[in-house]
Amino acid sequence: QVQLVESGGGLVQPGGSLRLSCAASGFTFINFALSWHRQGPGKERAMVAAITSAGDSTIYADSTKGRFIISRDNAKNTVYLQMNSLKPEDTAVYYCNADLGKYPWVSFWGQGTQGTVSS
Repeated sequence: QVQLVESGGGLVQPGGSLRLSCAASGFTFINFALSWHRQGPGKERAMVAAITSAGDSTIYADSTKGRFIISRDNAKNTVYLQMNSLKPEDTAVYYCNADLGKYPWVSFWGQGTQGTVSS
């Protein structure tokens, strides 16, 4: 059974930090590229960071570049998102995604974790 379970969300003041984790099971983790996406109130879901299956390359949305860091631990089947210098506009439900990137083009999503930035 495939599972992606996010954790680490919560309430933080502007300028603070959160570290999200996403624990995976039920598939061959090292074969999948991983990414974090978010959906804020009244907004569409958008990618914020991604990392290759080997962990040797990352990309970030312009809005998160320089503040967020994505990483993965293939020994623990876990992907992380370190979020620093948080702003109220970072408030969203954060989802992790695992994508095979080739045939049979499978992609898995977690259930999401809420991150709220407010004073």
